[in-house]
Amino acid sequence: MDFLRPASLAEALELKAANPDAVPIAGGTDVMVELNFDKRRPAALLDLGRVPELATWRAENGRVRLGATVPYTRIVDELGDVLPGLAMAARTVGSPQIRNRAGVGGNLGSASPAGDAHPPLLATGADVEVASTRGTRTVPIGEFFLGPKRSALAADELVTAVLVPVAAGPQQFAKVGTRNAMVIAVCSFGLALDTTRRTVGTGIGSAGPVPLRAAAAEDFAAEVLPWDEPAANTLTDDTAKEFGELVAAAARPIDDVRGSAAYRRHALAVLARRTLRWAWQDVSGR
Repeated sequence: MDFLRPASLAEALELKAANPDAVPIAGGTDVMVELNFDKRRPAALLDLGRVPELATWRAENGRVRLGATVPYTRIVDELGDVLPGLAMAARTVGSPQIRNRAGVGGNLGSASPAGDAHPPLLATGADVEVASTRGTRTVPIGEFFLGPKRSALAADELVTAVLVPVAAGPQQFAKVGTRNAMVIAVCSFGLALDTTRRTVGTGIGSAGPVPLRAAAAEDFAAEVLPWDEPAANTLTDDTAKEFGELVAAAARPIDDVRGSAAYRRHALAVLARRTLRWAWQDVSGR
């Protein structure tokens, strides 16, 4: 197995073009597990850990351009105020040691339906920036996932960044697992309220072949939430219940060793109700 260590993004893209079967590795939290259990033996590993262009973030045009290898620890420490949903999800990823190494780029590259970063990215309508020696393009997050561990990446492309809108209202993330961190989610849910545009964004994880949005739930909540006088209106039980049921209906879960399809739907309904209540409390101050 060859080990390729580019020192710049340009060099990384050239190596990927010349070695399309090379597997990118940064934090290594997914790749090393597969190697250690002999589930994968790629011809080459492409180490992105020394590529400085991937390890930075900046604010631009109302969004944060988050480099693919910015570790989760920095997302929590530096971006909690502007990307609160993603920061909440970042806190639940693995152990502190893993959070110091792993980043969103690896989560996207593996394209697992259970990736913790995916629900908040869906809820906020993020775009994925990918690049090759042929150029750079952006892919809407909802079009990036094609199936379990399959994405829209071409063989010669790398995830370089994710473009995430700055929060325009409260955001939430919650997941169900045997522990809060260091587990693959049984199911997870991300929520983003935009109090200016009066829209609701959702993201469902680990309850379908790809991460999913709950479009009907979004439309329902956007229509019935009392945007005009939030301080005078609490969220009703009926609204929260209907929202949870619509989220559960949008899921496409299966039975597996971590949980049954029926349990995942039930848990998602609970997570959706809770996160909507928490978010609306932030809006209303009640």
